[in-house]
Amino acid sequence: MTSRHKRASERDQLDLFRALPGDLAPRDAQDLMAYPFFSLAKSKRVRPIDYRTRTVAIRVEAVPDHGMATIWDADVLIWAASQIVEARDAGLKTSRLMAATPYEILTFVGRGTGARDYDRLKAAFDRLQSTTVQTSIRQPAERRRHRFSWINEWKETADPNGRPLGLELILPDWFYAGVLDDALVLTIDRAYFDLTGGLERWLYRVVRKHGGRQAGGWSFDFLHLHAKSGSLSPLKHFAYDLREIVRRQTLPGYRLLIERGRRGAERLVFTPILREPFVTTLRSNAPTARPGDKL
Repeated sequence: MTSRHKRASERDQLDLFRALPGDLAPRDAQDLMAYPFFSLAKSKRVRPIDYRTRTVAIRVEAVPDHGMATIWDADVLIWAASQIVEARDAGLKTSRLMAATPYEILTFVGRGTGARDYDRLKAAFDRLQSTTVQTSIRQPAERRRHRFSWINEWKETADPNGRPLGLELILPDWFYAGVLDDALVLTIDRAYFDLTGGLERWLYRVVRKHGGRQAGGWSFDFLHLHAKSGSLSPLKHFAYDLREIVRRQTLPGYRLLIERGRRGAERLVFTPILREPFVTTLRSNAPTARPGDKL
């Protein structure tokens, strides 16, 4: 069977899910928050990410034409996860085949809606489709690997007169299955989309995943964070950038601190910022949380 026929048969077997309107709470997939799946650089990256621990193996590969999917491109997956969880909690049928307008996606992730923004969104779709991932995460057998792209396929749609209608995309099974599992999705602060640095964005996702709302917070040593990020930056430069983020305190909802061990090793400590009771009360009355959200 040709790849063209495979794509056609996959589309034929899926029901189309139309994006829901409204200001949805942003949700992120925990696996994507915890491990190095995306380039943190704005410049094109072709060199693979190869991350291995005793229990996890990840290899991310890019093609020279498009480069590796970036952490900014991953905003599309945050949009998709938010849509799927919202629909599921409302008792609606979800699907890996999704349809939306560029305007809906761009406004959700806090981007502009001009022609240049539309072109950048299409470039992001190209990188998400051409980037391939091979991982052992959520595989039942220790040596088994799941290989996929972040988007199986995507296309622009138009009416019979050629007027553009929007975009359609097909998500991979691995991502879709993780999103439908309550334990594998977390709400994130909408201010995340305002973070401009790749390392900044990655660090917020790590902090949100591991620190959560625990009063005692969490901590990582710099060396471990460097390996976990998949960054091509040397450890010395990576450490400098971390110190700058700590100095600016830009991560929404968390306070960062650097501690030094007996041998001078630096460790990043992060704790949630406790809101004022009055503000918390006001927010508790707002319809921001949804059933199934992890706080």
